Amino acid sequence: MLDLRPMRVTGSFCLFLVICISIFKNVSGGIVINDEADKYSEYFKYQAQADISEDDPNYWQRVGLNELKYKLNKPLIKGEAKNVILFMGDGMSLTTITSSRIYKGQSKDRLKTEARGEQAHLAFENFPFTGLAKTYCVDQQTADSACSATAYLTGVKTNLGTIGVSSKITRKNCEGMKNPEYFTTSILKWAQDFGKLTGIITTTRVTHASPAGTYAHTTERDWECDADIKKDPNRLGQGCKDIATQLVKDEPGRRIRVIFGGGRNKFLPESSKDDEGYPGQRTDGVDLIKEWLLDKTNKTRKAKYIHTRGQLMDLDPNNTDYVLGLFSSDNFNYNLEKPDTQPTLAEMTRAAINILSQEKKGYFLFIEGGLIDIAHHNNTAAFALDETVEMSKAVEVAVNMTREKDTLIVVTADHAHTMTMSGYSRRNHNILGNSDQKDQNGQSYPTLSYANGPGARAPVINESTGQCQLTNPTTEEEFGNATYHYPALVPLVDETHGGDDVMVFARGPWSHLFTGSYEQNFIPIAMGFASRVGPNSKAATESSGWSMHQQSVPVITLTVMISVMYNWLH
Repeated sequence: MLDLRPMRVTGSFCLFLVICISIFKNVSGGIVINDEADKYSEYFKYQAQADISEDDPNYWQRVGLNELKYKLNKPLIKGEAKNVILFMGDGMSLTTITSSRIYKGQSKDRLKTEARGEQAHLAFENFPFTGLAKTYCVDQQTADSACSATAYLTGVKTNLGTIGVSSKITRKNCEGMKNPEYFTTSILKWAQDFGKLTGIITTTRVTHASPAGTYAHTTERDWECDADIKKDPNRLGQGCKDIATQLVKDEPGRRIRVIFGGGRNKFLPESSKDDEGYPGQRTDGVDLIKEWLLDKTNKTRKAKYIHTRGQLMDLDPNNTDYVLGLFSSDNFNYNLEKPDTQPTLAEMTRAAINILSQEKKGYFLFIEGGLIDIAHHNNTAAFALDETVEMSKAVEVAVNMTREKDTLIVVTADHAHTMTMSGYSRRNHNILGNSDQKDQNGQSYPTLSYANGPGARAPVINESTGQCQLTNPTTEEEFGNATYHYPALVPLVDETHGGDDVMVFARGPWSHLFTGSYEQNFIPIAMGFASRVGPNSKAATESSGWSMHQQSVPVITLTVMISVMYNWLH
């Protein structure tokens, strides 16, 4: 007689495996990550229904269904974030994001696989989780880059103009900033203390307020070198350390492995000239670039100082422990005006990740698109939009070089600006041009404008109507020049920041924590939790929400079931 027991056993075991896999997948919250599936683009989202017109309701139904499928298939990742990358678009308001998206979609450099105009996407807009951060300072409704950097890097809100210190100490208090009791520590230092490598990248000076938030403690953001302190008549006390000195000589600055940006003049004495022939600004006679190199070589480290794009491209990550790259005497030039000697933000991002990713414990990397803010202050919207797209390219590089399952990437802004997008222009209308709509006098006006700034124009009264009208309406020819100052209402030398909340985009481990509306200082707290670093990391990771607890459930379940099945089969 045919013995059916082996077939019964085999069939039972196969059924058992199917059940186990199903249980493991559901209980663990979908631990398995498909990196290829995450390469979700606007091409998939919009071109998938290219066979029908937007006039067909089914077109938009498909767009919505594709979005729904993406979200339903996106698992929550609750493993440890080995790496954390924080992108910060300085002054990247929601209006900046919207208009930059359209600008990208209207660009001549747009790929054929990318959506056009309003349907385009910046790289970080495809991140699965988004939130809103409240940016006010302890003492001000509208934030600057100093108090906001302290919030999103150290987890503590503080006063306007101060960096890495609590609000207990007032601005320009030189004596008070000598007391470590007032210091707040950044997530960059938390990462270093855990044994991770760290890096900072910016298109501004590396001593500017935003990058300084990773390493400095100062009551005045403008004290970037010793000369800045000496010439400040409102400082209280003597003997303060300038920001550049803190970067080179103090913790955690001296332990930062990758430093890319501008601002050579803050590191060199006024008696010397930099690599481009520009004089330094330091009055103490100290060459901090040489001091930095000496500090690293004394520790038998492989340290390099570079100052050109060519040197960056030739950098060997396997032969580099520390690198200081100062590619400009001051801030970088705008991308649209950049000389060949200055690298792009994307190129610096790639070089930094290549170096930092060699550490098994992981890394923390801060990357700032700093010229967005400077362009907005000048009402030069074209530059601001282009710089936002440049940061998007850097984000895309980071996404392609990392794995979502072990790298948390967060993209946000420090504060908003006063630029607005108005009018009722037709689809795909030039975002940098005049609106299709005319004003009450029949004159054209730009789609983009500012509440205040240098672009303000004195209005005149139309004698025939008695109504206020613009002088010298903008022509399309003027929009062809990126230096054009877009119209503003209130005349100011520099346009101000906006007090709006800013967007937060996140992907990777624990990125779902960044949904909702929250205080800006929550950002480093959540990043620290995800990567198990920081003063509260131990308590946080031992909570019931941490993935080790979550993953232990399916593991124990599988172990018990395998044991039972083994005994039954035998």
